[in-house]
Amino acid sequence: MCIALAALFVAIAAGVALGEMIIPMETTVAAITNRLGLTSVALPRIQEAVIWDYRLSRSLVAAFCGAGLAISGAILQSLLRNPLAEPYVLGISAGASTGAVCVMLLGFGAGAFSLSFGAFAGSLAAFAFVALLSSGRQTADRTILAGVAASQLFNALTSYIVSTSANAEQARSVMFWLLGSFAGVRWPEVMLSASVVMLGLVVCIWHARALDAFTFGEDAARSLGIAVQRVRVVLLLVTALMTATMVSMVGAIGFVGLVIPHAARFIVGPGHSRLLPACALVGALFMVVADIVSRIIIAPQVLPIGVVTALVGVPFFSVILYRARRAA
Repeated sequence: MCIALAALFVAIAAGVALGEMIIPMETTVAAITNRLGLTSVALPRIQEAVIWDYRLSRSLVAAFCGAGLAISGAILQSLLRNPLAEPYVLGISAGASTGAVCVMLLGFGAGAFSLSFGAFAGSLAAFAFVALLSSGRQTADRTILAGVAASQLFNALTSYIVSTSANAEQARSVMFWLLGSFAGVRWPEVMLSASVVMLGLVVCIWHARALDAFTFGEDAARSLGIAVQRVRVVLLLVTALMTATMVSMVGAIGFVGLVIPHAARFIVGPGHSRLLPACALVGALFMVVADIVSRIIIAPQVLPIGVVTALVGVPFFSVILYRARRAA
């Protein structure tokens, strides 16, 4: 854990220093300490602005986004007892895409709603749709099927709106957002993502014993005195909140919630009191490194972050499917 934390700090420092404008590491450190009031080193104003107002906030949002998606993936894989579950299995990403597209192309709210607000509202609408379909006796299979239905519905709505209302330039902008981007995040997004992820992590760790019990099935959890329905609803709500917040800020970024929980289990084991903090650290490290790669691999262009995560996630996804087939 200490190694992962140290690696995360190094990755964030590298994310601040690297980019189209290469900035020496000592300048990066001096700019941050200047803003914190610890030093007063004379620096070029443009470099200080790039470090503090753009790259540092971007790297921190990437870290919290990776942590939130990884925690959500670990929770869903335990609740649904499905190794292929990830945050977007509930259709939240598809709903966020529809909400964002409504604001971008249809002008919902007449300018009063931001893109993030529209995406967040769409995420909540998708979660409400899943909750309605899976109401009654909520089981893992029923929740997954409801999530699949929600994803198909909202993806179809998004495609219809783009195909009927967007010109070529708008369609390109929508596609770039749908693949994920940290380009527009600043310090308000850092504060929001940090608050949501920290709150979600605390709530999930508080239910670590219940999550361990869910690993053996709902009947086993119930026999251990776990309030199965209450815990399921609380954790699904927390997962939806974290995922909706991240998607509303940076777009849909796939495979992080699928890949990272498996990697963290391999490192620290299945116990959720250790697994959840490990997911947060490894997820944050993975996303910061992915953001650096997206900026430097074909510089000066920036790849959508979802492309980078998919290049890692698809092979990993294939390995999981192959192992599941061998075990069947």
